[in-house]
Amino acid sequence: MEKESKIYVAGHTGMVGSAIVRKLKAEGYTNLLLRTHRELDLLDQQAVKKFFENERPEYVFMAAARVGGILANNTYRTQFIYENLQIQNNVIHQAYLCGVKKLLFLGSSCIYPRLAPQPIKEEYLLTGPLESTNEPYAIAKIAGIKMCQAYNAQYGKKFISAMPTNLYGPNDNFDLRNSHVLPALLRKFHEAKIGAQPQVEIWGTGAPLREFLHVDDLADACLFLMENYDGDEMVNIGVGKEISIRELAELIREIVGYRGDLVFNTAKPDGTPRKLLDISRLTALGWSARTGLREGIARTYDWYVENYERLSA
Repeated sequence: MEKESKIYVAGHTGMVGSAIVRKLKAEGYTNLLLRTHRELDLLDQQAVKKFFENERPEYVFMAAARVGGILANNTYRTQFIYENLQIQNNVIHQAYLCGVKKLLFLGSSCIYPRLAPQPIKEEYLLTGPLESTNEPYAIAKIAGIKMCQAYNAQYGKKFISAMPTNLYGPNDNFDLRNSHVLPALLRKFHEAKIGAQPQVEIWGTGAPLREFLHVDDLADACLFLMENYDGDEMVNIGVGKEISIRELAELIREIVGYRGDLVFNTAKPDGTPRKLLDISRLTALGWSARTGLREGIARTYDWYVENYERLSA
């Protein structure tokens, strides 16, 4: 990409998209195409068609998606499969029709089988049943990967796919009804601290193992792949380390400065028991994450405290 190339970041107001925009601006890219949901509804096929025909972006970062944690995924199953399929279909197809040079599609580590061997290699895709609580979302993301590969095979496009592990950072979703585990715990511990609550409830047993990647590292990896990778196979993005939900909760409690008790509600689902990505493909290309988990959570908590009133409104 040239510094003046026309670059469309789909979903630029979200956690991932905003991080990609910060990274691009920091690296001197000046011609960014950005549209809010109000300005461009990616569910609207005709609106997306008009946007691509008028603006003619050269490169696309596909960070727009309907996302959420276990509760949201399991509750809004229809929205998670329909909206994600619709957004992907509209953007990827118009990228093809309007001659986009390269597109990066962002998936999710939930595409892999629930009981996949660990660490999870890219080739484990479609080798076993998915985790039931997020199956509709996972199927939509798998369809996006296969769609990119189909356009590459049939039309010679350079549509690449990246699968990030669990993400966190500025502009995350802290709504307890549909957030992921790390931002949900940050909010719970912060509100328990300021409200002098004696305990914090945590879903499940605390035993599941998870890997967490700071969103600024993801943005760095996305730009790296856009500049250095043209392969048809998807690429995992992670840190190569995991932590139990119990250990994560204890770390967040320490960072927040909460002194109450942890109560694990074992009546609630754990989700996938373990999910660690094999990142050897990305490492071989020459990229690795820079942000340690403690440092990343501390930075995210500082951001959350600064924005607490707005996020709680």
